[in-house]
Amino acid sequence: MFDTLLAKEGYELGYVSKAKQAFNLLETSQPDVILLDVMMPEMNGIEFCKLFKANPQWSHIPVIMVTALSSKEDLSQCLQAGADDFISKPVNGIELRARIRSMLRIKQQYDRIAMLMQLREDMVNMIVHDLRNPLAGILFSTAILKKPSLLPERQQKKIQQIEANSTQLQVMIDSLLMMAKLESGKMMLNFKTIDLGEICRLAIQDFELISMHKKITIVSDLPPLRGNISVDAVILRRVIDNLLSNAVKFSPSQSQILLQAKYLENGGATVKVIDSGPGVGEKTRQTLFQKYEIGTIQEGVSQIGLGLAFCKIAIEAHGGSISLEDHHPKGSIFTIHIPG
Repeated sequence: MFDTLLAKEGYELGYVSKAKQAFNLLETSQPDVILLDVMMPEMNGIEFCKLFKANPQWSHIPVIMVTALSSKEDLSQCLQAGADDFISKPVNGIELRARIRSMLRIKQQYDRIAMLMQLREDMVNMIVHDLRNPLAGILFSTAILKKPSLLPERQQKKIQQIEANSTQLQVMIDSLLMMAKLESGKMMLNFKTIDLGEICRLAIQDFELISMHKKITIVSDLPPLRGNISVDAVILRRVIDNLLSNAVKFSPSQSQILLQAKYLENGGATVKVIDSGPGVGEKTRQTLFQKYEIGTIQEGVSQIGLGLAFCKIAIEAHGGSISLEDHHPKGSIFTIHIPG
């Protein structure tokens, strides 16, 4: 009967006649909606529904009771057993299709919420993990500095490590806060005319200690002093910091990173960060600027999947764009386009 009524809907239908068969089937596959007849052999539909809804693994799946019972008391028993809806026999095709579509919408909303909750949990775990790494470095270096016999050279080295870890923490925290404000529309951009080359020079200075620690050289190709680009300097600086941070993370030792900026004839500007890291595959490139998406997992490298998402949101808030291309023979080129 249901096959005929639902033939044109494109649903994948499964049928069992007994409760035990249904439980066995549920162990291997989970439906989006269950149509449950009240009158079944061995165990009636109400008893089955109670057991089904008592299982946390299945309780979110909508159940439509199909019943010949019509009294309010009988229908109340169906709802008390955990049924989400019911339909009376003889079943009307239009009503059946409408009720299934309604239950599917509820299931889809549940699935979206469950996915977002899982993403949120994963994000929190990753953020806590990544924040702990530089914090642990700061605490370890501080403990070493307390030793009275520590040589001045080692003292200076530990101070540099504390500064580098502190910079990393600051970049991560600022990016998280700014992205939340930009997405919610609560942050108004503070546009002012700035010198693009100077912002890039300051960014390079702040990453010198981190890059030196990995034996990576950051070189620049910057325009002469000329303040004719209007941006939110704080947010643009965070974008450049994120791109440099990624480049340093993924670049091998003894390699070089190029930070390049130039003004365009139309009044806009471009900023490029070019590295010699592992690069990004074509498939990953399509989603890399989305939240919680990461590229190739690299052992020992913290990857939250928020840095590039922040860059995209921040640059698009300026009316610009960010893109990624291969750096032959190896590496990546991230390009920021800022309108004039």
